[in-house]
Amino acid sequence: MPEPKPTADAIGTYVDVAAPLLGLTIDPAWRDGVVGHLAAILAAADRALSGPLPDDLDAAPVFEAAP
Repeated sequence: MPEPKPTADAIGTYVDVAAPLLGLTIDPAWRDGVVGHLAAILAAADRALSGPLPDDLDAAPVFEAAP
């Protein structure tokens, strides 16, 4: 059974609790944006990890910035 998707309230609570533990101060005016971006990252990760990976898949050994 798949795990339930986190709600915006749950992500907001996570931001409120995790930020001080990480030594981060989030301006209250930016909090909703931080929550929205974290929700987008979670959705992208869920989509990327939702399908099966082929057995012959190799991780890229080196990542280089494009010139």
